[in-house]
Amino acid sequence: MALGGYGAPPSVYWAVFELLVGANPAATFYLLGEVNAHVINRLGTPKQQEVFARGIIERKWGGTMMLTEPGAGSDVGSCLSRAKHVEGDLWHLEGTKRFITNGDFDTVENIIHLVLARREGGPGGTRGLSMFIVPKYLINEDGSLGERNGVFATGLEKKMGLTASSTCEMTLGEHRPCVGYLVGDEHRGMPQMFQVIEHARMGVGFKSFSTLSSAYLQALEYAKERVQGPDLAQAMDRAAPRVPIIQHPDVRRMLMTQKAFAEGMRALGMYAASIQDQVTLAGGHGHPDAQALDRLNDLLLPLIKGYCSEKVYSLLGSHSLQCFGGSGYLKDYPIEQYVRDQKIDTLYEGTTHIQALDLLFRKVAKDGGATLQGLLQQMEATASSEAGGEACHAAKQRLSRGIADVQGMFMAAMQKMGASIYHVGLQGNRILFSLAELTIGWLLIRQAEVAAECLSKAPDQDRAFYEGKLATAAFYSAEVLPGLTLARKQVEGSSLAVMELANESF
Repeated sequence: MALGGYGAPPSVYWAVFELLVGANPAATFYLLGEVNAHVINRLGTPKQQEVFARGIIERKWGGTMMLTEPGAGSDVGSCLSRAKHVEGDLWHLEGTKRFITNGDFDTVENIIHLVLARREGGPGGTRGLSMFIVPKYLINEDGSLGERNGVFATGLEKKMGLTASSTCEMTLGEHRPCVGYLVGDEHRGMPQMFQVIEHARMGVGFKSFSTLSSAYLQALEYAKERVQGPDLAQAMDRAAPRVPIIQHPDVRRMLMTQKAFAEGMRALGMYAASIQDQVTLAGGHGHPDAQALDRLNDLLLPLIKGYCSEKVYSLLGSHSLQCFGGSGYLKDYPIEQYVRDQKIDTLYEGTTHIQALDLLFRKVAKDGGATLQGLLQQMEATASSEAGGEACHAAKQRLSRGIADVQGMFMAAMQKMGASIYHVGLQGNRILFSLAELTIGWLLIRQAEVAAECLSKAPDQDRAFYEGKLATAAFYSAEVLPGLTLARKQVEGSSLAVMELANESF
């Protein structure tokens, strides 16, 4: 069913989303009901599409996804919520869900929850879960809102950050029946919900690097205005004039590091968005002609969510806030809020290690590494090309070495996995981070190739932009890519000593 709109491709959606979530992530989260609409429109019955998907889009209803429970966090298969069949697609649900983003709020007339629950007597684990549409208010046959459904917010979490987004405990069926409508077949809940989860994971990555971008721009402005100390080259001259701190080498290093990662992560996110464009043109998610593109998009998602969230949290404290000195620790500047608001990105929608295991088992091992090798071959083509000339030569040499190091890591991981699965658990994050850093380096070099071509004919007002692109790729390739050699040695030398240590020794 057509849901209206302009037919804009995913890349436009994600570019706009970055601007919104970078300005105010908590407010942006209240707009995500449309994701539920698209999932219902893709998987639901014609009636569900008409009532719920169209209602979300045309009447601007809110939406949530309900997976997590007090005893079922990362282990979703431990879900205790129960569903009892009434008739047709109508079920009654009972249970408690936790950490539900915007579980209840009063700025929309209705909220459409997508809920995972297990039918009475259903099999255990994730294979026994089904997905249900649970509206806050039931909907009458004429489309008007009916009585309140039995889904209520019974708790509001007191959080470290992102406090303008209501994170709720939700209780189903305690005081009155909680009516839910089965989506598709029974026991298909987890793969169905993954369509929402994967969109959310992409969004978390965009939230992270847009936060870093905002923090970098704040730090850059402060560094240009804050005058403190003489130029280091004149440090022994007491009469030397005081300079803006952007003149100090370590501040410049911190600024360039933030610039490189913010622009590189944005390139990673938009590269994935461009793949989603191609998936759409090839017939859409699940279409036979889109399978290879789907797999590439799937491979990139753990990098976007897992790596970007972890690296940004590290950079916000060690680089962004650090540029402000003691002032950064105050609420006078927004950086301390960025730190608090962003930390959750490493935790929800699958913790970082969940992303690493997802990469290694579901995205690489599942297809024998074919998608990974296809991505690395694209990188090799860039490394061996003459594009960009001398300006990109050194960076491409480092890229070639990085490709070999990452290939070596995956080979070592597969070999060691035969000896013990614990090796993958111990080294998974390192491998995830290494592939992400290599991919970001490749994308920055591609930008540098374009910049090198444009620089010679650029007008004066554009030269600094292109020079910045060349400098960013050179800086990143010199500062980050050599670290992949160390990471490879660590993976190859993986030891089980920490697993063999008695719990009492920690």
